[in-house]
Amino acid sequence: MRCLHGGRSSTSPRRLRRLFGRAESATGIALVNAMHISASVFINDDESGLHADFEKWLEGLAPEKPHSRYAHNRGEDNADAHLKRTIMGREVVVAVTDGRLDFGPWNRFSTASSTGSAANGCS
Repeated sequence: MRCLHGGRSSTSPRRLRRLFGRAESATGIALVNAMHISASVFINDDESGLHADFEKWLEGLAPEKPHSRYAHNRGEDNADAHLKRTIMGREVVVAVTDGRLDFGPWNRFSTASSTGSAANGCS
């Protein structure tokens, strides 16, 4: 993966209440979807070593080069990005209780793009 960004969710309890209705104690599920075809979203530890391990592991499974190894790369050069996105996933579902995302103590949303463009959230 050409970039991997981790971090806390930017979804605030106030925003979740707007999404789930105007209830004081919003409870339900939230679906978070990476909208770009080669971007991923996942929940795991927000730890730089783990992110580096993901990048190394994914590059071993679907190396970017040589581009000629992939049938998809006839006119494109991002087949590896599509494969990596399939492995990491395009969406997550999270329980919401009282307007808060129900994460474990170390879990955070992370996003990844295998194409490295600013349009995919990578810089």
